[in-house]
Amino acid sequence: MEILGYLGALFIGLVLGLTGGGGSILTVPILVYLMSISPVTATAYSLFIVGTTSTFGAIQNYRKNLVDLKNGFIFAIPSFIAVYLTRKFIVPRIPEIIIESPILITKNTFLMLFFAVIMIFGALSVLKKKSQDPNNEEKRNLILIGIQTFTIGIIIGLVGAGGGFLIIPSLILFAKLPMRKAVGTSLFIIAMNSLVGFMGDVQNLVIDWMFLATFTTISVVGIFIGMYLTKYTNESQLKKIFAYFVLLMAAIILLKEM
Repeated sequence: MEILGYLGALFIGLVLGLTGGGGSILTVPILVYLMSISPVTATAYSLFIVGTTSTFGAIQNYRKNLVDLKNGFIFAIPSFIAVYLTRKFIVPRIPEIIIESPILITKNTFLMLFFAVIMIFGALSVLKKKSQDPNNEEKRNLILIGIQTFTIGIIIGLVGAGGGFLIIPSLILFAKLPMRKAVGTSLFIIAMNSLVGFMGDVQNLVIDWMFLATFTTISVVGIFIGMYLTKYTNESQLKKIFAYFVLLMAAIILLKEM
């Protein structure tokens, strides 16, 4: 199973490079189901793996002028504050048993089920076609975006994902970025969110740095392959690949946990 896990690390980077998200969705299930790591520790490791991998991807996309730094910081600052606070204070305080009766739901099961539900909403928001009136370009409400991205940060902190499956829909719908630029900007935001969130975990967990470095290195190789493959896809294909992949992973997690 470990060999499959390391192959999964390559695939995590591949998906991140192609879609700017989704790789983080793979990371937690791979660490839990293939590498036999507990969900709480897996969510912490996921933040480091995805954050480091996304950093390499963001640098490459920035060189290609595919990172919108202004929107990146607008979306990143509230969310990474929320991620850090969630990992440091909220996750350690979630009780080990959430519900005892009529169905036993543990902290680990709750985190995985919550993860799957959030994934479904993120995917559906990308697939939903919104009719845009060119004469109705409203001025963005920065306070509303701040509240929204802070909420996304709490969710990212709970599930240990980089949040591309939530960030990309927000960048497309609210920042009006084209898919390729949303992908590049998402990697920039994911890198900040994940690495800041992981700092909140370092103080609460014993980290296996050798395993983490090996897994992350393989994932970084994958992101370069994924970014190369984007040359052969168009905007519409990327949106559909991203959304259907997220839905598939959500279905697998729900089936496994239920």
